[in-house]
Amino acid sequence: MSDVTIRGMVPEDASVMAAAFSAIGWASKTVELFTRYSQEHTADARHVLVAFAADEFAGYVTINWKSEYQPLAGASIGELQDLNVLPSLRRHGIATRLLEAAEAAVSRRSRKVGIAVGLHPGYNAAQRMYVLCGYVPDGNGVTVGNEFVQEGQTVTMDDDVVLHLVKDLAPL
Repeated sequence: MSDVTIRGMVPEDASVMAAAFSAIGWASKTVELFTRYSQEHTADARHVLVAFAADEFAGYVTINWKSEYQPLAGASIGELQDLNVLPSLRRHGIATRLLEAAEAAVSRRSRKVGIAVGLHPGYNAAQRMYVLCGYVPDGNGVTVGNEFVQEGQTVTMDDDVVLHLVKDLAPL
C-alpha cells in the first residue's frame, strides 16, 4: 500500500482512533485510552505514531520511554507497545512501516529497542513479523504482568503472558 502516511499523534486523533476500534468491537480501545496516550505524547513520556491509509485511520504504535519491564527500564531502552492495525488493513505492510518509524524514533535515544509479544495463537502473526524484522528474545524468559514465570509455574494463557524481545539498532 503506497498511500500510507505515518505521523505523530495529535489530540484530535483520540476520538477518530476510538471510533475506528469501537466499529470493530474492540471495547478496550477507548477515547480515554487514546486521550491518555495523547497527553503522554505531549509530555514526552510516550511517543505515539499513527498511520493513515488514503486519509483513513489505519493503526498506531506507541513507544513507552519508561518501560515497566525492569530489564528495559534499567538499561533506558524504549519499549514499543500496543502496535495495532485495523483488521481490514492488515497484510499491506502498515504494521511494518509503523515498526520501522518507531525504531527510527527510538534510535535517536538508544541503540536498542524492546517489544513484548503475547504467546497465545492470537499473536502468531506478530511473533513471526517481529522475528523477521530482527527482534530476538531478551534471554530473561516469559513474564506475566512483568513478573518472571518460574519453572513449573502454572499460568493462564492470556494477553498478559508475554516474551520480551529486543533489537539492536544502528549506532547513535
